[in-house]
Formats: sequence, C-alpha cells, structure tokens
Amino acid sequence: MQGTIMTGKYYDTELEELFVQFGSSEKGLSSEDAARLLQKFGPNEIKEVDSERWWLMLLNQFNSPLIWILLVAVFVSIFVGEIVDAVVIGIILLLNSVLGFVQEFKAEKAIEALKKMASLKAVVIRDGVQKKIDASQVVPGDILVIETGEKIPADSRLLEASNLEAQEAALTGESNPVSKKVCDIAEDVTIGDRINMIFSSTIITRGHGRALVCATGMDSQIGKIAHMIQTTKTEKTPLQNQLALLGRWLGLLVVIVSVIVFFTGVIMREGSVMELFFTAVALAVAAIPEGLPAVVTISLSLGVRRMVRRNALVRHLPSVETLGCTTVICSDKTGTLTHNEMTVKRLYANGKDISVQGSGYHPEGGFLSGRKEVDTAELDMLLKIGALNNDAMLDRENWSIIGDPTEGCLITSALKAGIDKDELDSQCPRVDEIPFDSDRKRMTTVHAIGEKRFAYVKGAPDMLLNICDKVWMNGIIVRLSPKDKRAILKKNREYADNALRVLGFAFKEVIDGENKDKWEKGLVFVGLQAMIDPPREEVKGAIAKCKLAGIKVVMVTGDFKQTAIAIGKELDIDGKAVTGSELAQMSDADLDEQVNSISIYARVNPSHKMRIVEALKRKGHVVAMTGDGVNDAPALKRADIGISMGVTGTDVAKEASEMILTDDNFTSIVNAVEEGRGIYDNIRKFVNYLLSCNVGEVLVIFMGALFGLPLPLIAVQLLWINLVTDGLPAIALGVDPVSSDAMRRPPRKLGQSILSKGMSLNILSIGALIAIATLAMYYIGLQQSVELGRSMAFMTLVLLEIVRLHMIRSSYHISIFSNKWLIGAVLISICLQLVVIYTPLRMFFGTVPLAGAHWLWMIGAVAGVFLVGTITTRLIKKITHEFY
Repeated sequence: MQGTIMTGKYYDTELEELFVQFGSSEKGLSSEDAARLLQKFGPNEIKEVDSERWWLMLLNQFNSPLIWILLVAVFVSIFVGEIVDAVVIGIILLLNSVLGFVQEFKAEKAIEALKKMASLKAVVIRDGVQKKIDASQVVPGDILVIETGEKIPADSRLLEASNLEAQEAALTGESNPVSKKVCDIAEDVTIGDRINMIFSSTIITRGHGRALVCATGMDSQIGKIAHMIQTTKTEKTPLQNQLALLGRWLGLLVVIVSVIVFFTGVIMREGSVMELFFTAVALAVAAIPEGLPAVVTISLSLGVRRMVRRNALVRHLPSVETLGCTTVICSDKTGTLTHNEMTVKRLYANGKDISVQGSGYHPEGGFLSGRKEVDTAELDMLLKIGALNNDAMLDRENWSIIGDPTEGCLITSALKAGIDKDELDSQCPRVDEIPFDSDRKRMTTVHAIGEKRFAYVKGAPDMLLNICDKVWMNGIIVRLSPKDKRAILKKNREYADNALRVLGFAFKEVIDGENKDKWEKGLVFVGLQAMIDPPREEVKGAIAKCKLAGIKVVMVTGDFKQTAIAIGKELDIDGKAVTGSELAQMSDADLDEQVNSISIYARVNPSHKMRIVEALKRKGHVVAMTGDGVNDAPALKRADIGISMGVTGTDVAKEASEMILTDDNFTSIVNAVEEGRGIYDNIRKFVNYLLSCNVGEVLVIFMGALFGLPLPLIAVQLLWINLVTDGLPAIALGVDPVSSDAMRRPPRKLGQSILSKGMSLNILSIGALIAIATLAMYYIGLQQSVELGRSMAFMTLVLLEIVRLHMIRSSYHISIFSNKWLIGAVLISICLQLVVIYTPLRMFFGTVPLAGAHWLWMIGAVAGVFLVGTITTRLIKKITHEFY
C-alpha cells in the first residue's frame, strides 16, 4: 500500500519546504533512504485490474455446450447404473481441462513476464551521482534527470529547465506541447497550467532539466485517473480470429455429422441408445478444434520469449504474425548496422590533417600529423568545444558512454589531450543553449567564462560553414576566405568518402540579452572532428540471409551519401543511393517508380522516413522500419513493424514501436523475422495435424455408421485419443525449432489464410487415408470380436496420428530428434496407450490385448498410410505450388 507524505498540490509549495517534506536535497537521496521510501510507498506502478483468478480459468475449461451435454450424460449414466463408463469419461474430461488450464496459465504468465521486460527506465541522482534505474524503483524525493524524448515516470516539481516542453495529451488532452519552467505559482490552477510541474506518462518533446519527484504510482495524477477508470482489454490476433471462425464452421459440421451418426446408429441398431449418444457427443467434443485460438496464444507467447533470448522484445502479439511477412527492412546505420562505439580518427585544424590513435571510449592514444606528434595546445579550442557542447557522460569504470555515442567519442578525444569534460563543465558552466534538431543539423551551447559569454556550435560542416565568416588559425581569428572554405569542404568530402562521420566546430562571443537568432551568425570556424562507427561483423551475414529470404535491406541514415555508400558497399547492400534533398524533389509518382531500386537513403530527416515507408507500402511491401528519436515516431507507427532501439531509443520511439531491440543490433531484426516465420510454421503444423487427425476420427465413425457396422470406437476411446494425441504431442509442436529453410523461402503474403487450398486438400486426403486404414484394421479384428476390432482401430488411430506428426514435420526439413519435448510427449502418449491395452485398466476402455499378428497388420497399415500420404502430399504441393 502506498504511503502519503503530504496532501499538498506540490506546484504551489516552496521548493525548500518540499525538500524538507521529502527528506531530500539537490544531490538526491541516498541509496538507504531510497530503499526505505520504496518500502513505504511501494513500486512506482499503476496497479492493474487483477487478472483472471486461476480457479475461474480452470472452470472456464468446462465452459462449452458440448462439455455440458457430456457432463449431463455422465450423471445420467451414473443414475442408470453405467458407473464405470461415467467415471472413466469424467476422469478424461478432468484431465483434458487441467491440460487446457495449464496451457492458458503458462501463456498468461509468459505475457506478464514480457510486459515486465518492456518497463521504462529513469535517470536519477542517488548518492550524489547519476544512475539509470527501472522506473518502478523511483520514489518521492528522487531527483530526476530529464532529456528530450523521455517519458516522465512520476509527478515532479522542476528544479532546472532549459527550453523544456512537454507533451501532456495523455493527461490533459492538450495536443500542443506545453512550455515548462522553474517558477512559483501562488494561486490555485488546473493541471494544464501547472508549468512548474511535469507529470507521469507525459513526454519531453524539447530541452532538458532536473526535477524533484513528488508523487509516484497511484498517487500521481495519471494514477488517480487510472483508479477511476480501471479497464482492461484483451487483444485478439487476426490469426486467432481467423481460427476461431474456422473452428465454429468445423464445429457446426462435426455436430451435424454427430447427429447423423446417432440417428443412423439408432435406426440400424448398432448399439444401445446411451452408448450411441455418448459416442456422438464424444465425437463432437474430440473433433471440434475449440482449442485452436488458445494454441495460437501459447505458440505466440512461447515464440516471443524465444525472441527475447535473441534480443528482440515484441510488445504486441499480432506483430509476430506480421514479422514473417516482412519484405523490406529499413534500418538506421549508426548502432544498428554498426557497433555504436564511435571513435574520432581524424581532426582538421589550423589547416592540418591529423590522425588520432586508439579506438573505443578508453582515452588511450595520441595525435599525429604524418609521422610527427602534434602539440595538443594546437588542438585546444577544437577539443574544448567538442567537450563542452556535449550532453553525453563517460562512465570511467566501464569506459562506456551514457548518451549519444557521437558526443561520447568527443569526450574521449578531448581526454586524450588531457582535457577533462568534468573539469571544463565546472570552469565554463553552461548557461543557455539551442538544442540540436534535424532541420538545422547543429547544436549551440552558451557558457560563462569569467565575465564573458561564448556560444559553442557543432554540426554538419557544410551547413555550419554557411554561417561562419571567420576561421581560427593557430590561436588567431582571421577572415574565412573562399580558398579556406574550399579546403575545409574538400577535407570534409575526403573524410566522408572514407566512411567517416564528420562534425564541424565553431564559436563566437555573445552579449548578454542578445537575441538567440544572432548566436548562430558570424561564427568563427575552428575545425573538423571525423569519427567512425565500424560495421558489425555479423551484419554482413544477416544481410546475406535476408537476400536468400526475399527480404530487401534498405539503409536510412542522416550521414553523408559517400559515407552511406562506403558502409553499404562493405555490407553488400546493393542498389541506388539518394539523398534527402533529392528525395524532397521527387514527386510521389517518381518515388513510387524508383523506390524498388533504391537501397540507400542518406542525409534524410525523420519526415523523409514517412515518405519512404508510404512509397514502399504503395508498392505492396510489408515494411519494418527502425528508429530511435522523437521525430521517428510517426514513421514507426506507419510502418507495418516499427522497431525501436532498447539501448539508445527514446521512450517516445519505444511507445510508437511494435518491437524493441535490446542490443540495437540489425542481426536481432533478422533473427526476429526468422523466429516469426518459425512461429507461424508451428501454428500451421498444429492446424494441419489437428484437422487431418480430426477429419480421420470423424470419417471413421461416419463411414462405420454408413456401412452398418457396430461403432468402430466408443466414447471413452474417442476422448482418450483426444487427450493423448491432440493434447501433449500437439502442444509440443509449439516449441518446434525454426526450420533450416525458413529463411530460404519468400515471405508469405500479409493476411493470407492459414488454411490454403493445398493444405485443405492435404488435410482431407490424409484424413481419408487415416480413416480407411483404421476401418480396415477394425474390419480385420471384427472377424473375431467387436472388442478386438475396436482395440485394433483404437491402437491404429493413435499410431497413425503420431506418424502424422512426423509426416508434417518432415515437410519443414526438421530432424525427428530436434524437439525433446515432442519426443517426450510421443513416448508418454504411446506408453499411456499401451497401459489401456495391456493392463487391467483395459476393462474401463473396452479393449483387449493385441497379439503379434495384430501388430503386423497395424504396422503394415501405418507404413502404407505413410508411403501413400507422403506421395499424395508431394503431388498436391506440385499441383498447387504451395508450401505447408
């Protein structure tokens, strides 16, 4: 239960009073205080409506009209003295229900686990240092560090705010971002006017700052709303809906057949009315595939858990179905196709080309011009601007970066010259800024140095040069001549041609009160820093796999065209390259005409991504698009599969995406597509197996009735088959490994019915073969007794259904021993079947022991079905040109 510190509204209370109330300070809480407050207030979570209780889930297994009829029949049987049959059927029904309950319970737990894995993170100050923690661990009194693109984890009072704006539509319905600032508010105002507060579940669209957490979980404004409107909605996948409809139609057909079987049996006196009634209802229970939608959920949930192990977290189950249909993957370059460990390799300053030694974020290495060491004093201004105009942090314990890797490597390059960002920040505090945006392609920060103010600017060199009229040369400011400009642009192109990312650096002194528009005019150009993020070694193989799978890989990057082409060439990404400006000049018709031949988009804005996605979709493609920034969200939403970055992605991008890469690696996208295809294959296998076996069971009873034979199988035998073959082995198909040729087949069409023409013909033909073989064995045994005939038919049907498993799996080139769960399920099924044939339990199932001669007949029948069935399957595939 969450505690309460105070009942105030926080926005109208003095900051000093709030610090006292929460026992906090601008240095944040200590770990001990945070642990104590977490114990007092509980996790920072919105309490959801309790999920369905386990006993209700168990009772729901009996929520079927056919089960009700069978249960009534059980009680009637007990009443008329048929106690043995009634008890056995009751036990089998209970076992079936328990199995269904276990499946649903595990699926529910799997989905809950996935929700927990998708939880948001927050950066707080604890013990005087910044720490990234799970948002659920945030407590009142924590100091939040907030950046553009982040989702706010708790209601908080602002302590610092730089150009801060928040999107509060989730809370207030206001579509426009609200400007936030540090101020006192005395009067009573509505939530939308509390500009000194930021609220849980709102999103920072601009700027950065710090804030004191005041209310968490259900005590937050969003928590109070949640408490009033708690509702949950279970989302069904298109495949579940498709199979539910299929199940209803098949159910209706089976009920009609069951009714025909009952009345035919009564007319032809094939058994007692009670026995015929039991068998007809049992046939309906066993043959109606009511569990199909549930199996889809289980298969999807288990598959999603496998994806997590391969670094892809799917946020919505329907997305798994779409993954297998993907025809185009549009991927960012930096961090996805590459390592996301930028290293400055070249500098251009004072007219010199300088190489930087070392790699990664560890500050080891020096500066060389040719073979001579460079005096780092010559690089002082260039490296200082890179360190100060910088929002990243260097973790010196692990030598890793918190923040943008491009900014992180600038900290490292400065450290190599003995320039420490932490010391600089205290000597030259930042007093204002103009944040980076993708249209200006630059960022400006203003720093107080003594009595003066200096604007430091970094950005795209070509655009930065346009606002410079002077250049820093050996510590002196001189006029930027056309010759100087050409030399800088030439060096910029040279670096870019070598797949280096290049940033330009400039500065100017600014006057207090000067309009911000003037900060980025008349600048002094200082130099270039060129960095590289090397391609990931494993990505080349993943792209080759995509080509085999009929999936086109498109690189979408903000880098120069030459850089993108160089990386693309190294990764074997074939096709035309266009820039964002070239794209802007194309009409939609022109883009539609060329989109299939373009594989590289360079210097693009987030708005271009939307056009790329829409053009590809107009050409019939199923598009996966990656993104990590706030402005990527619309394109991620528009794509069939939006993929955000788990490491570098903003909360906005994650909210807009269908899938999150926990390692930001392109290979994980390809792995997810492969798993998506494997999951869909497993569902198709299950449907094929279940329906072909059920068709066989229905035809055995139906044809037996038409031929005027005594019932080939009785109710208890049908229900037992439903338990041992449609139960354990069928469920084990859900964990079948991905087929070795899953990524050698073209993508299936989105929305394509799981029950294709070829698969339907296959199900009917194999079902007929199963029925013919089973009736043949029944007829052979019937020559001696009805019990022997039923025992042979009973055993034959179980063996044929197990062999059918192998027939289906062999179509997918899967080894017979590749699924240990399936092997275990088959062995258990066979052992259970032998128990009801050869032990005293047989008296409850109406069976007799089978001799060696009977087994020879049955093995011959099974071998014949396997041979004819395999040939039939291949012929149908050849005629229909389908894979199933």
